[in-house]
Amino acid sequence: MQLSVVILNYNVRYFLELCVLSVQKAIQNLDAEIIVVDNNSSDDSCTMMKERFPNVQLIENKENSGFPKGNNIGVAQAKGEYVCILNPDTVVAEDTFEKVLAFAKSKTDLGIVGCKLIDGTGKFLPESKRGIPTPWVAFTKIFGLYKIFPNSTFFNRYYAQHLASDQTGKVEILVGAFMIMKRDLYNELQGFDENCFMYSDDIDLSYRALQKGKSNYYFHKTTVIHYKGESTVKDGTYMKRFREAMNFFYKKHYKVSGFFSLFMTVGIVFFSFVKMFQGKVKPKAASEQYVLISDSEIVKKKLEDKLQKNMEIVLSENGKNVFSQSFLKTPNTEFILDLNSMSCKEAIVFLEQNAFNSFTFKILLPQSDFIIGSNSSNDRGEIILI
Repeated sequence: MQLSVVILNYNVRYFLELCVLSVQKAIQNLDAEIIVVDNNSSDDSCTMMKERFPNVQLIENKENSGFPKGNNIGVAQAKGEYVCILNPDTVVAEDTFEKVLAFAKSKTDLGIVGCKLIDGTGKFLPESKRGIPTPWVAFTKIFGLYKIFPNSTFFNRYYAQHLASDQTGKVEILVGAFMIMKRDLYNELQGFDENCFMYSDDIDLSYRALQKGKSNYYFHKTTVIHYKGESTVKDGTYMKRFREAMNFFYKKHYKVSGFFSLFMTVGIVFFSFVKMFQGKVKPKAASEQYVLISDSEIVKKKLEDKLQKNMEIVLSENGKNVFSQSFLKTPNTEFILDLNSMSCKEAIVFLEQNAFNSFTFKILLPQSDFIIGSNSSNDRGEIILI
């Protein structure tokens, strides 16, 4: 078997449905499997999986065992030569795995491969590629120096700014939302360190791959949506676990002075409060118009009845969507992308192309009764039942 895709879920039932649907499309031409590990969700994630995806292997944990252990449980059941660690709040393109696997197979020193990640508004997520958070690199991150001096190699290493977002190359640290590596290497590294509940586990795994003499790569030629804010609410628990995670990484890999430990404690608390503040959901500006990209007038009528809004529909002509320029010039437009009429890759490309307009985006899944999306990388997203 070529690939095992391991998806660890906790209480994101609707995002999980979208994720698994996109993965199913993406492995159609591969000898691959999907393994969903559920960390004792209290929503109906497991019921949905059994009804909607009965052929997908589902592991139901009896407790929330954390990100590292949950993924290790999934990989232990995997049969693929390569394993992909994938967040449930992601959407992959139909050719994502084929492209990444072809790239991976071309490398003799392969550690871990990551790809280009965007949020639910199409904006690039800089954590797609990172450097080792040494004490100095962590300092530049916590106090924002990487923003002030983005072109300086002395300051810009946290987000591996030596590479542009559209440039493939070696990096040190990759994000656990999307990681592909050989299963043999994953097992050689003994997977994620289960002493870390979450947040620094991907840093630690990436770092240990480097210690084995492997090279980690950022691959820009495929894009994955990562809704990001969906997996974790940035509350007091988040702040506590983030601080614990960074302390875990430094204690494991660095010998530091008491002064530095005090500095890092203060810095991590400061940074955690900033992240918690960023995680507050901001009120959404009222959409001035709704545009449905679909071939179905029936879907249009159903959405208009639910949203109580008039909706423009963009029909496909010879596989291409034809827009009135007024759609693209009106701020606060909400686009609803019907996956009955377009591919996941087309939806991802559309988000990327319109990332810096004042638009929001929702996705409608085939055979589903909801639309789903996120208006920022910090909020919990929005699910509207229809």
